[in-house]
Amino acid sequence: MLTRVVFLFDGFNLYHALHENINYHKYKWLNLNKLANCFLTKSDQIVQILYFTALATWSPEKVNRHKLLIRALELNNVKIIYGEFKRKDKYCTLCHNSYHTYEEKQTDVNIAIQLFELAIHDKFDKAIIVSGDSDLLPSITAVRNNFPQKKNWNSYPDLKKSRSFKK
Repeated sequence: MLTRVVFLFDGFNLYHALHENINYHKYKWLNLNKLANCFLTKSDQIVQILYFTALATWSPEKVNRHKLLIRALELNNVKIIYGEFKRKDKYCTLCHNSYHTYEEKQTDVNIAIQLFELAIHDKFDKAIIVSGDSDLLPSITAVRNNFPQKKNWNSYPDLKKSRSFKK
């Protein structure tokens, strides 16, 4: 009997892990389907790959590149789930000026909801979550507690692993 496996990729987390190390820049156009297959055993079968992301709408150039990546992922049977960026005003205590920045929102919640919905509807036997974000721990714990037969694996896309995830 094959083990049904779902992959949940935190796109923002993965991108920054690759972007922050110049040696990993060549992997920014990673084929998530091929990567997912590296995690499998002979008794595993991928049932779904989910990629959670948000578009940097303030930068048309970034949006265009990102949409191209998304289209390539979709052509490889990756389902895209969107969050969004919110504008945030910040204050610099050194120069005493205000400035605008953007924060990615909804990705963690989207991953948590998808993980729980997939468990409720018995869509997987094993979930592999590619993220180093400790905000996901409560949802992973909830799935483990409510569905003890389901396996959850976490893979970290960077070297700055959360201590909570290491446990």
